[in-house]
Amino acid sequence: MRYISTRGQAAPRDFEAVLLAGLAEDGGLFVPAEWPVLTPAEWRAMRGLSYPALAARILTLFGAGDMPIGRICEEAYAGFGHPAVVPLVQLDRRSFALELFHGPTLAFKDMAMQVLGRMFDHVLDKRGERVTIVGATSGDTGSAAIEACRDRAAVDIVILHPEGRTSDVQRRQMTTVLAPNVKNIAVHGDFDACQDLVKAMFNDAPFRSEMHLSAVNSINWARIAAQIPYYVSAALAFGAPDREVAFSVPTGNFGNVLAAWAARRMGLPISHLIIGSNRNDILARFLAANDMSAQPVEPSLSPSMDIQVSSNFERLLFELLGRDGAATAGTMTRFRAEGRMPVPDSAWREATRLFSGFTLDDAGTLTEIRHLWTSTGYLADPHTAVGTAAARALAPADPAIPVIVAATAHPAKFPDAVERATGIRPPLPARLGDLYDREERFSVLPNDLGAIEAAVRAHARRNAA
Repeated sequence: MRYISTRGQAAPRDFEAVLLAGLAEDGGLFVPAEWPVLTPAEWRAMRGLSYPALAARILTLFGAGDMPIGRICEEAYAGFGHPAVVPLVQLDRRSFALELFHGPTLAFKDMAMQVLGRMFDHVLDKRGERVTIVGATSGDTGSAAIEACRDRAAVDIVILHPEGRTSDVQRRQMTTVLAPNVKNIAVHGDFDACQDLVKAMFNDAPFRSEMHLSAVNSINWARIAAQIPYYVSAALAFGAPDREVAFSVPTGNFGNVLAAWAARRMGLPISHLIIGSNRNDILARFLAANDMSAQPVEPSLSPSMDIQVSSNFERLLFELLGRDGAATAGTMTRFRAEGRMPVPDSAWREATRLFSGFTLDDAGTLTEIRHLWTSTGYLADPHTAVGTAAARALAPADPAIPVIVAATAHPAKFPDAVERATGIRPPLPARLGDLYDREERFSVLPNDLGAIEAAVRAHARRNAA
């Protein structure tokens, strides 16, 4: 399996090289040069596999077979809090929650991060190399990445988060990890500012080379690849490839729903992909009226979706533009310069054949959490509630098609919102019961590339000494 850049100017490379590189040198994102497509018989043969075995099978299709991928996946999911790893819970006659939050940090990011941490260990040990991982988080990616990379001998990790714009649980899950290879930075600004800083570091070629930068954000293709298996698992559970399914995914950076799109591209019969947004609704506006224009990020009860520049949309754009790297690069350059993405109407119409968008404000989110609790006894976090409301509003016309909602975070990660809606304050699992008593450690820095790079350099050099 070879990978190419969405902007067409980076040299093709294999899975291991893409894992270490993260962002392509031309500023683009890596995608498979050719998509693996499975026959119905090949899909059916995966029924009954354990989740780790299924994940290993899918990752092998994307070039991870040169690693001990079976062992990596077994170890990655061994500590999850549910024996099914990704259990399905029925919410009503046709909608189901796919619970992706049984990992160590109680969010769906663990599904990929626990695999990536072990992949980095294997590849770096084999090559005798060391990397500095830099990432931006709107809430959950950071804690999952830190948990996956803490105390690893060949990895330093620096995570940027927007100061004051995560939940207390999200922040503390990052800042109370005092491992020497971990550094947290609170940035004056929103998530988009943090994400821009990470991209700027990768685009600073001398700094990138000096620090041996790598990424665990969903700009790293390996993150997307490791998220595809849970969509496959859910679809197979409902009878795929012999039955159509639909997914409703609360998303901000477009990575989670892109993994569902990839499963469809591989041949699974996914009839609809429903995108749930909060008040930061750039994706919903695009799908409704071809309005991909960035607006100021507004804080919400679902902070992991407080994003106005959805990085992974570039991968879908590349496909919608016929895999034309030059056209993709030009479109992204204009978007960064003008704040509005000029997507051709033909490409937009193609997107709307599969995707639909839904927006829910904070009041609606609280109402949905309350509705789920009173009508089904299901306690949902704010992000999942956006997904369930979207599923109910935009379910396919055919009632035989089940709608599977990506339940992306444990309700205890957002206890204030859940308590406001239901009167119930969900407790943290026992392993995190002392989270509020743990020491925090993080730096607060301005939205300034020089200051951030200096902090990253000091952290990496100290650990390499």
